[in-house]
Amino acid sequence: MNSIHKRRLYFLAVIAIAISIATSFVLYALKQNMNLFLTPTEIAAKHLPEDYHLRLGGMVKPGSLLRDKQGLGVQFVVTDTHQQILVRYHGILPDLFREGKGVVAEGNLNAQGEFIATQVLAKHDEKYMPKTVTKVTHD
Repeated sequence: MNSIHKRRLYFLAVIAIAISIATSFVLYALKQNMNLFLTPTEIAAKHLPEDYHLRLGGMVKPGSLLRDKQGLGVQFVVTDTHQQILVRYHGILPDLFREGKGVVAEGNLNAQGEFIATQVLAKHDEKYMPKTVTKVTHD
């Protein structure tokens, strides 16, 4: 093998290593930014420590929403039909927030096992139903 072939081989090896490193950085960054949430059943099974920051996802239990009469405090129960967790939040709830609908809350568990939310996001249905168009006729 002459020097030109060796140079080309080294060049290709360096390019392959650079692409591998770049790919690993991209995959690592994507892994860090994934917004996964835990359900109440998963939280109960993991026995997470107090003040562990996480995202809780599930359905708002119908009839569980209680608003503070004095301010912006609110509490509701998030369930996955097997387990449920009481969520306390102080702030304005999103417009799509409803009982019986999906929700993702970000925060941590306190010593009593209640979830203290710092942010509440309402999940919308994946089904898109376009508005019905009524045909207008002019006489």
